[in-house]
Amino acid sequence: MRPSGRSLDQMRDVTIETNVTKHAEGSCMIKVGDTHVLCTATLEERVPPFVKGSGLGWVTAEYGMLPRSTTSRMRREATAGKQGGRTVEIQRLIGRSLRAGVDRVALGERQITIDCDVIQADGGTRCAAITGGWVALKLAVNKLMKTGAVITDPLIDPVAAVSCGIYAGQSVLDLDYPEDSEAGVDGNFIMTGSKKLIEVQMSAEGQVFSRAQMNELMDLAEKGVSELVALQKAATSA
Repeated sequence: MRPSGRSLDQMRDVTIETNVTKHAEGSCMIKVGDTHVLCTATLEERVPPFVKGSGLGWVTAEYGMLPRSTTSRMRREATAGKQGGRTVEIQRLIGRSLRAGVDRVALGERQITIDCDVIQADGGTRCAAITGGWVALKLAVNKLMKTGAVITDPLIDPVAAVSCGIYAGQSVLDLDYPEDSEAGVDGNFIMTGSKKLIEVQMSAEGQVFSRAQMNELMDLAEKGVSELVALQKAATSA
């Protein structure tokens, strides 16, 4: 039995509320169980120097956790004068995951920055950030298309992410914190709406795992991502 009482292939309850901030070109609050992440998209008519003159657009991301997003207060990284290694790794993951679903030629020479701020953490924050980040990105692109600044939709395919792992000897979908902290195997699966893999992060936390178990986790991830993509499409079609 999972601590939450969910079945092995059951996601936590997921909601996506769009247009939650006034100024961002795209925004949403995604809630995956008790993990809540605010995602905003900022459009700029410029690109980084290494992209300038190429005719290609750029999508990048920043990620952070608020001090009381966890059970005890975390120090703001700004007060330490630098980002931690985990933060840098996650925001790079978000950026390259979202870029995998973008036609950068169609986007044109402009940049969209996705900011993902974890309001409350209960496992799977990077997966929620990627899933919500795509929604914010889509809303910003919709505005570009509405104004005629972009003619062809540069978003080739939705991008979503979900965690899977082996908990108490069983393959489970969408780990919450009690499961994540005790999982023998922990993995994050980033996929497109057409079930193409972008990235898989897996590690044996307390036990090794077989190819058959890996396949079980892949099947669970496909199910979870399909459900998330349906929610993304519903949130951005209004």
